[in-house]
Amino acid sequence: ATYLGGTFANSGTAGYFGGGNTGSYTATVYKWAFSDDSRTTLGTGLDVAITYLTGMANSGVAGYFPGGYKASAPISAARKLTFSTDGIATVASVLSVAGYGCSAFANSGTAGYIGGGNRGGPSAVVDKLTFSSDSSSALGTGLAAVTQHMCGFANESTLA
Repeated sequence: ATYLGGTFANSGTAGYFGGGNTGSYTATVYKWAFSDDSRTTLGTGLDVAITYLTGMANSGVAGYFPGGYKASAPISAARKLTFSTDGIATVASVLSVAGYGCSAFANSGTAGYIGGGNRGGPSAVVDKLTFSSDSSSALGTGLAAVTQHMCGFANESTLA
């Protein structure tokens, strides 16, 4: 059993589940093909075992696992999975304050948003990751209250 991992989908193609805790932190990434419900384990996986991460996707391009907890410390980077190759790279400093247990959602083709979480305590911070440049910044307006361990959503302009 795995819990506290991150998820996202490449609309109409596949869903991904990465990281989490199986009794210890894991770097495993699973891919489910929507066409036949088959599951594969990506050979690349995450570069490090991470738990308490979240996920969001720029459908057709890439999915992101932002934040999380590794080696007894919260992180500010995101792991970016490029859909065309299933390759994974690190995008540094996506979160303005390192955190875990955050929530994420995306406006596919434009930007992803990562909010709340534990960033030295429950947080109201919201960071925006612009997909075209993989650059991020904290929004001036955060959440109305401090939160952690919420769910996410997406805006898909076209669904398969």
